[in-house]
Amino acid sequence: MRSYLKPIFICSLVAITCFLIYLNQYYSWEQGIVLSMKNEGPPTQWDDPGPYHVAYPRNYKFIMDGTKACKVTIPFVVLMVPVAPNNVEARDIIRRTWGKEALVEGQLVQTLFVLGFHGGADADSEQEMLRQENLRHRDMIQSNFQDSYHNLTIKTMVMLEWLAAHCVKASYVMKIDADVFLNVKNLVKLLLDFNTPKENFMTGLVWWHSPVMRNPFNKFYMPNYVIAESEYPPYPLGMAYIMSLDLPLKILNVSRLIKPIYIEDAYLGMCLKHLHISPSDPPEKSMFLVDPSHPLSSCSLSKVIAMTTTSVSQMMSYWQKSKEPGNIC
Repeated sequence: MRSYLKPIFICSLVAITCFLIYLNQYYSWEQGIVLSMKNEGPPTQWDDPGPYHVAYPRNYKFIMDGTKACKVTIPFVVLMVPVAPNNVEARDIIRRTWGKEALVEGQLVQTLFVLGFHGGADADSEQEMLRQENLRHRDMIQSNFQDSYHNLTIKTMVMLEWLAAHCVKASYVMKIDADVFLNVKNLVKLLLDFNTPKENFMTGLVWWHSPVMRNPFNKFYMPNYVIAESEYPPYPLGMAYIMSLDLPLKILNVSRLIKPIYIEDAYLGMCLKHLHISPSDPPEKSMFLVDPSHPLSSCSLSKVIAMTTTSVSQMMSYWQKSKEPGNIC
């Protein structure tokens, strides 16, 4: 009996050993594939930026966010206004004019201000003033990146992070500079038009062949080793642009592949190119005016969506004029 059991035992032992060797090789191979995928993936953080790039992505935190927008209410369009922390005047004039328009053409509109952190010797007192301002208005979103002109790309990407986290049920977002007059009614009419796409949509004053500046004395100078191409991909000018709210997450995902330059609107164009998405011209170029001849006529004002202004008083004047009846061509 034992003579039969011995070869069976040996065969079983050999079979088990072979099976264990196979498992070990299989899992080693599988682990190697996973590690390979991780190694080939895009970096989660670029090296120190230097003069032509910005420090993004980083582990930035939202240090102020008391708004109910996109959390309790679902706006049709969110108006995001990047503004310096100490520019209370700009925030207040917007709150008193187009920023207070909450229900337009039957659609909910929400205006929010996006800020970074100022820093400096008076940072604590300034931060307390901002906190008190936000307690009154509940319309400010602040992150802890250094707020500066050079860091506008960071401000834009942090804005997209907030939108992707909170506003996926909204339809559109418009990023608009603090010195820009906005005709909210014309904006909503454009977005309600059946010809306006609901996905992969971005519009504004589109620059189709914006040259990469090679003059080192130009403020937008960009050397060849940063961008070899002679032109940027098409992008809407940063003064005011609209996008459907499927785009923030898509842009954030592809941004991991593209080291961010400090020219925020051109950088968005680079991201759109990687997504194989092209911005769209508005139905009429007169809807977006970057350097209009002031004062604007009643006819022109009746067509405009966004235009730059030169003063707080001018912003107020245009808003009041836009509310006058019979303001058409």
